Amino acid sequence: MVGEKMESIGKHLNQKMGLQQWRQQYERLVQKALQDEEVQEFIQKHQAELSPDFQKRDASKLYEFVSVKEKIARGEETFTPGYHPILQVSDHHIEIAYQPTEEYLAEKKRQKRQNLISLVNLPKSLRKATIDTYNQETTDRVNLRLDIMDFVNSYLESQDNQTTPPQGFYIEGSFGVGKTYTLGVIANELAQYDIPVTMVHLPSFIVAVKKAIGDNKNVHLVDEIKKTPILMIDDIGADQLSSWSRDDVLGVILQYRMQEELPTFFSSNIAMEDLTEQYLTLNNRGEAEPLKAQRIMERINFLARPYQMTGENYRNRK
Repeated sequence: MVGEKMESIGKHLNQKMGLQQWRQQYERLVQKALQDEEVQEFIQKHQAELSPDFQKRDASKLYEFVSVKEKIARGEETFTPGYHPILQVSDHHIEIAYQPTEEYLAEKKRQKRQNLISLVNLPKSLRKATIDTYNQETTDRVNLRLDIMDFVNSYLESQDNQTTPPQGFYIEGSFGVGKTYTLGVIANELAQYDIPVTMVHLPSFIVAVKKAIGDNKNVHLVDEIKKTPILMIDDIGADQLSSWSRDDVLGVILQYRMQEELPTFFSSNIAMEDLTEQYLTLNNRGEAEPLKAQRIMERINFLARPYQMTGENYRNRK
Protein backbone atom coordinates (compact mmCIF):
# COMPACT_ATOMS: atom_id res chain seq x y z
CA MET A 1 0.00 0.00 0.00
CA VAL A 2 2.79 2.40 1.01
CA GLY A 3 4.71 1.46 -2.13
CA GLU A 4 1.76 2.25 -4.34
CA LYS A 5 1.32 5.62 -2.62
CA MET A 6 5.00 6.48 -3.04
CA GLU A 7 4.81 5.47 -6.71
CA SER A 8 1.79 7.75 -7.20
CA ILE A 9 3.61 10.67 -5.55
CA GLY A 10 6.60 10.02 -7.80
CA LYS A 11 4.47 10.13 -10.94
CA HIS A 12 2.88 13.37 -9.77
CA LEU A 13 6.28 14.97 -9.14
CA ASN A 14 7.56 13.83 -12.53
CA GLN A 15 4.49 15.23 -14.24
CA LYS A 16 4.87 18.51 -12.38
CA MET A 17 8.57 18.75 -13.22
CA GLY A 18 7.81 17.88 -16.84
CA LEU A 19 5.20 20.61 -16.98
CA GLN A 20 7.62 23.11 -15.48
CA GLN A 21 10.29 22.17 -18.00
CA TRP A 22 7.77 22.55 -20.83
CA ARG A 23 6.75 25.97 -19.55
CA GLN A 24 10.38 27.05 -19.29
CA GLN A 25 11.06 25.83 -22.81
CA TYR A 26 7.96 27.62 -24.11
CA GLU A 27 9.01 30.82 -22.36
CA ARG A 28 12.45 30.64 -23.99
CA LEU A 29 10.86 30.19 -27.41
CA VAL A 30 8.54 33.16 -26.84
CA GLN A 31 11.44 35.35 -25.72
CA LYS A 32 13.36 34.29 -28.81
CA ALA A 33 10.39 35.26 -30.95
CA LEU A 34 10.21 38.66 -29.25
CA GLN A 35 13.87 39.24 -30.15
CA ASP A 36 13.16 38.73 -33.84
CA GLU A 37 13.93 41.95 -35.72
CA GLU A 38 10.75 41.84 -37.80
CA VAL A 39 8.64 41.20 -34.69
CA GLN A 40 10.24 44.10 -32.84
CA GLU A 41 9.65 46.45 -35.77
CA PHE A 42 6.01 45.37 -35.93
CA ILE A 43 5.46 45.87 -32.19
CA GLN A 44 7.12 49.28 -32.26
CA LYS A 45 4.97 50.37 -35.20
CA HIS A 46 1.67 49.10 -33.74
CA GLN A 47 2.31 49.53 -30.00
CA ALA A 48 -0.60 51.93 -29.54
CA GLU A 49 -3.03 49.50 -31.20
CA LEU A 50 -2.12 46.48 -29.08
CA SER A 51 -3.64 45.47 -25.76
CA PRO A 52 -1.34 45.87 -22.71
CA ASP A 53 -1.09 42.11 -22.20
CA PHE A 54 -0.41 41.26 -25.87
CA GLN A 55 2.92 39.56 -25.07
CA LYS A 56 1.11 37.01 -22.93
CA ARG A 57 -2.07 36.62 -24.94
CA ASP A 58 -0.45 36.68 -28.39
CA ALA A 59 2.72 34.77 -27.56
CA SER A 60 1.66 31.73 -29.57
CA LYS A 61 1.10 33.89 -32.66
CA LEU A 62 4.55 35.42 -32.41
CA TYR A 63 6.11 32.00 -31.97
CA GLU A 64 4.23 30.64 -34.97
CA PHE A 65 5.32 33.60 -37.09
CA VAL A 66 9.01 33.22 -36.30
CA SER A 67 8.93 29.41 -36.45
CA VAL A 68 7.35 29.32 -39.92
CA LYS A 69 9.59 32.11 -41.17
CA GLU A 70 12.71 30.21 -40.06
CA LYS A 71 11.50 27.00 -41.72
CA ILE A 72 11.03 28.85 -45.00
CA ALA A 73 14.52 30.34 -44.69
CA ARG A 74 15.96 26.83 -44.20
CA GLY A 75 14.05 25.52 -47.20
CA GLU A 76 11.90 23.21 -45.09
CA GLU A 77 8.29 22.41 -45.91
CA THR A 78 5.63 24.23 -43.89
CA PHE A 79 1.94 23.52 -43.38
CA THR A 80 1.19 26.26 -45.95
CA PRO A 81 3.57 25.55 -48.87
CA GLY A 82 4.05 28.56 -51.13
CA TYR A 83 2.80 31.03 -48.52
CA HIS A 84 4.70 33.16 -46.02
CA PRO A 85 3.38 34.62 -42.73
CA ILE A 86 2.77 38.29 -42.08
CA LEU A 87 1.80 39.97 -38.81
CA GLN A 88 -1.26 42.17 -38.52
CA VAL A 89 -3.42 43.72 -35.79
CA SER A 90 -7.02 42.69 -35.30
CA ASP A 91 -9.13 43.93 -32.37
CA HIS A 92 -5.99 44.94 -30.43
CA HIS A 93 -4.40 41.53 -30.84
CA ILE A 94 -1.69 40.16 -33.07
CA GLU A 95 -2.88 37.83 -35.80
CA ILE A 96 -1.10 36.00 -38.60
CA ALA A 97 -2.10 36.07 -42.24
CA TYR A 98 -0.51 33.98 -44.96
CA GLN A 99 0.31 35.47 -48.33
CA PRO A 100 1.66 33.75 -51.45
CA THR A 101 5.41 34.06 -51.94
CA GLU A 102 6.92 35.65 -55.04
CA GLU A 103 8.25 32.23 -56.05
CA TYR A 104 4.78 30.70 -55.69
CA LEU A 105 3.18 33.44 -57.78
CA ALA A 106 5.89 33.11 -60.44
CA GLU A 107 5.34 29.34 -60.60
CA LYS A 108 1.57 29.79 -60.90
CA LYS A 109 2.11 32.29 -63.69
CA ARG A 110 4.46 29.89 -65.45
CA GLN A 111 1.93 27.06 -65.17
CA LYS A 112 -0.86 29.26 -66.49
CA ARG A 113 1.31 30.28 -69.43
CA GLN A 114 2.20 26.69 -70.23
CA ASN A 115 -1.46 25.63 -70.06
CA LEU A 116 -2.25 28.15 -72.79
CA ILE A 117 -0.08 26.14 -75.18
CA SER A 118 -1.86 23.07 -76.53
CA LEU A 119 0.50 20.47 -77.96
CA VAL A 120 -0.84 17.89 -80.40
CA ASN A 121 1.65 15.06 -80.89
CA LEU A 122 4.59 17.28 -79.98
CA PRO A 123 7.01 17.09 -77.02
CA LYS A 124 5.99 18.92 -73.84
CA SER A 125 9.50 20.38 -73.62
CA LEU A 126 8.35 22.98 -76.17
CA ARG A 127 6.47 24.67 -73.33
CA LYS A 128 9.89 25.63 -71.93
CA ALA A 129 11.18 27.21 -75.15
CA THR A 130 11.67 30.91 -74.40
CA ILE A 131 13.10 33.90 -76.20
CA ASP A 132 15.86 34.07 -73.57
CA THR A 133 17.10 30.60 -74.52
CA TYR A 134 16.78 31.19 -78.25
CA ASN A 135 20.03 30.46 -80.10
CA GLN A 136 21.35 33.36 -82.20
CA GLU A 137 24.42 31.85 -83.82
CA THR A 138 23.44 32.89 -87.35
CA THR A 139 22.21 36.13 -88.89
CA ASP A 140 18.88 34.63 -89.91
CA ARG A 141 18.25 33.63 -86.29
CA VAL A 142 19.03 37.14 -85.07
CA ASN A 143 16.64 38.61 -87.63
CA LEU A 144 13.99 36.01 -86.87
CA ARG A 145 14.21 36.79 -83.16
CA LEU A 146 13.54 40.45 -83.90
CA ASP A 147 10.65 39.53 -86.18
CA ILE A 148 9.18 37.32 -83.44
CA MET A 149 9.04 40.32 -81.12
CA ASP A 150 7.57 42.46 -83.91
CA PHE A 151 4.90 39.85 -84.58
CA VAL A 152 3.87 39.65 -80.93
CA ASN A 153 3.63 43.44 -80.64
CA SER A 154 1.73 43.75 -83.91
CA TYR A 155 -0.67 40.98 -82.94
CA LEU A 156 -1.41 42.60 -79.58
CA GLU A 157 -2.05 45.93 -81.30
CA SER A 158 -4.39 44.27 -83.79
CA GLN A 159 -6.40 42.75 -80.94
CA ASP A 160 -6.63 46.08 -79.13
CA ASN A 161 -7.58 48.03 -82.27
CA GLN A 162 -9.63 45.25 -83.90
CA THR A 163 -7.55 45.45 -87.06
CA THR A 164 -6.17 42.74 -89.36
CA PRO A 165 -3.50 40.70 -87.53
CA PRO A 166 -0.04 40.17 -89.04
CA GLN A 167 0.88 37.15 -91.14
CA GLY A 168 2.41 34.12 -89.50
CA PHE A 169 5.74 32.60 -90.54
CA TYR A 170 6.54 29.73 -92.87
CA ILE A 171 9.84 28.57 -91.36
CA GLU A 172 11.83 26.44 -93.78
CA GLY A 173 15.15 24.73 -93.20
CA SER A 174 16.94 21.42 -93.12
CA PHE A 175 16.39 18.71 -90.51
CA GLY A 176 17.30 19.62 -86.93
CA VAL A 177 18.09 23.33 -87.34
CA GLY A 178 15.49 24.33 -84.73
CA LYS A 179 12.32 25.10 -86.67
CA THR A 180 9.96 23.43 -84.20
CA TYR A 181 11.80 24.98 -81.26
CA THR A 182 11.38 28.38 -82.88
CA LEU A 183 7.64 27.80 -83.05
CA GLY A 184 7.74 26.94 -79.35
CA VAL A 185 9.52 30.23 -78.61
CA ILE A 186 6.82 32.17 -80.45
CA ALA A 187 4.10 30.23 -78.63
CA ASN A 188 5.59 31.04 -75.23
CA GLU A 189 5.96 34.71 -76.06
CA LEU A 190 2.28 34.87 -77.00
CA ALA A 191 1.22 32.87 -73.94
CA GLN A 192 2.83 35.49 -71.71
CA TYR A 193 0.05 37.79 -72.88
CA ASP A 194 -2.67 35.18 -72.23
CA ILE A 195 -3.00 34.27 -75.91
CA PRO A 196 -3.88 30.59 -76.51
CA VAL A 197 -1.73 28.75 -79.03
CA THR A 198 -2.13 25.30 -80.57
CA MET A 199 0.91 23.50 -81.95
CA VAL A 200 0.17 20.44 -84.07
CA HIS A 201 2.44 17.90 -85.74
CA LEU A 202 0.65 17.63 -89.07
CA PRO A 203 1.53 14.03 -90.11
CA SER A 204 0.47 12.67 -86.70
CA PHE A 205 -2.65 14.81 -86.62
CA ILE A 206 -3.82 13.51 -89.99
CA VAL A 207 -3.41 9.94 -88.74
CA ALA A 208 -5.45 10.81 -85.63
CA VAL A 209 -8.22 12.39 -87.72
CA LYS A 210 -8.37 9.34 -89.96
CA LYS A 211 -8.69 7.03 -86.94
CA ALA A 212 -11.44 9.23 -85.51
CA ILE A 213 -13.69 8.75 -88.54
CA GLY A 214 -15.09 5.52 -87.09
CA ASP A 215 -16.19 7.35 -83.93
CA ASN A 216 -17.49 10.36 -85.86
CA LYS A 217 -14.99 12.55 -84.01
CA ASN A 218 -12.95 13.61 -87.03
CA VAL A 219 -14.99 16.76 -87.66
CA HIS A 220 -14.60 17.79 -84.01
CA LEU A 221 -10.81 17.37 -84.18
CA VAL A 222 -10.56 19.49 -87.30
CA ASP A 223 -12.88 22.16 -85.84
CA GLU A 224 -10.78 22.45 -82.69
CA ILE A 225 -7.62 23.01 -84.68
CA LYS A 226 -9.03 25.39 -87.25
CA LYS A 227 -10.63 27.72 -84.67
CA THR A 228 -7.68 28.20 -82.32
CA PRO A 229 -6.55 31.87 -82.12
CA ILE A 230 -2.96 31.01 -83.09
CA LEU A 231 -2.16 27.80 -84.96
CA MET A 232 1.29 26.35 -85.59
CA ILE A 233 1.47 23.51 -88.12
CA ASP A 234 4.71 21.61 -87.69
CA ASP A 235 6.42 19.45 -90.30
CA ILE A 236 4.20 20.19 -93.28
CA GLY A 237 5.61 18.26 -96.22
CA ALA A 238 7.01 15.39 -94.15
CA ASP A 239 4.55 12.72 -95.37
CA GLN A 240 2.72 12.44 -98.65
CA LEU A 241 -0.91 13.50 -98.39
CA SER A 242 -3.92 11.71 -99.76
CA SER A 243 -6.46 13.77 -101.67
CA TRP A 244 -8.75 13.50 -98.65
CA SER A 245 -6.19 14.64 -96.07
CA ARG A 246 -5.06 17.49 -98.31
CA ASP A 247 -8.52 18.80 -99.20
CA ASP A 248 -10.77 17.73 -96.31
CA VAL A 249 -8.32 18.18 -93.46
CA LEU A 250 -5.53 20.63 -94.31
CA GLY A 251 -7.62 22.49 -96.88
CA VAL A 252 -10.59 22.93 -94.54
CA ILE A 253 -8.35 24.21 -91.74
CA LEU A 254 -6.52 26.71 -93.95
CA GLN A 255 -9.69 27.92 -95.67
CA TYR A 256 -11.33 28.73 -92.34
CA ARG A 257 -8.25 30.50 -91.02
CA MET A 258 -7.89 32.55 -94.18
CA GLN A 259 -11.53 33.65 -94.01
CA GLU A 260 -11.30 34.50 -90.30
CA GLU A 261 -7.82 36.07 -90.65
CA LEU A 262 -6.33 33.89 -87.91
CA PRO A 263 -2.51 33.90 -87.72
CA THR A 264 -0.99 30.60 -88.79
CA PHE A 265 2.59 29.37 -88.66
CA PHE A 266 4.27 26.52 -90.49
CA SER A 267 7.55 24.65 -90.29
CA SER A 268 8.88 22.50 -93.12
CA ASN A 269 11.97 20.91 -94.63
CA ILE A 270 10.64 22.03 -98.02
CA ALA A 271 11.06 25.58 -99.26
CA MET A 272 7.82 27.49 -99.63
CA GLU A 273 8.21 27.91 -103.39
CA ASP A 274 8.76 24.16 -103.80
CA LEU A 275 5.85 23.03 -101.63
CA THR A 276 3.30 22.89 -104.44
CA GLU A 277 5.35 20.67 -106.73
CA GLN A 278 7.09 18.52 -104.13
CA TYR A 279 4.22 17.99 -101.71
CA LEU A 280 0.77 19.25 -102.64
CA THR A 281 0.35 18.29 -106.30
CA LEU A 282 0.81 14.51 -106.15
CA ASN A 283 -1.43 12.52 -103.85
CA ASN A 284 -0.35 9.29 -102.15
CA ARG A 285 -1.40 7.32 -105.22
CA GLY A 286 0.88 9.34 -107.46
CA GLU A 287 -1.97 11.21 -109.14
CA ALA A 288 -1.31 14.83 -110.11
CA GLU A 289 -3.92 17.38 -108.99
CA PRO A 290 -2.32 20.77 -109.72
CA LEU A 291 -5.47 22.91 -109.36
CA LYS A 292 -6.28 21.58 -105.90
CA ALA A 293 -2.64 21.97 -104.91
CA GLN A 294 -2.69 25.57 -106.10
CA ARG A 295 -5.72 26.34 -103.93
CA ILE A 296 -3.94 25.06 -100.83
CA MET A 297 -0.81 27.02 -101.70
CA GLU A 298 -2.77 30.23 -102.14
CA ARG A 299 -4.07 29.86 -98.60
CA ILE A 300 -0.59 29.22 -97.22
CA ASN A 301 0.77 32.30 -99.03
CA PHE A 302 -2.07 34.36 -97.60
CA LEU A 303 -1.48 33.16 -94.05
CA ALA A 304 2.32 33.16 -93.79
CA ARG A 305 5.52 34.68 -95.10
CA PRO A 306 8.67 32.60 -95.63
CA TYR A 307 11.69 32.50 -93.32
CA GLN A 308 14.74 30.41 -94.04
CA MET A 309 16.67 28.91 -91.15
CA THR A 310 20.24 27.73 -91.63
CA GLY A 311 22.80 26.15 -89.37
CA GLU A 312 23.90 22.78 -88.12
CA ASN A 313 21.73 19.93 -86.94
CA TYR A 314 21.37 20.65 -83.21
CA ARG A 315 20.20 17.13 -82.51
CA ASN A 316 23.67 15.88 -83.43
CA ARG A 317 25.10 17.86 -80.51
CA LYS A 318 23.46 15.56 -77.97
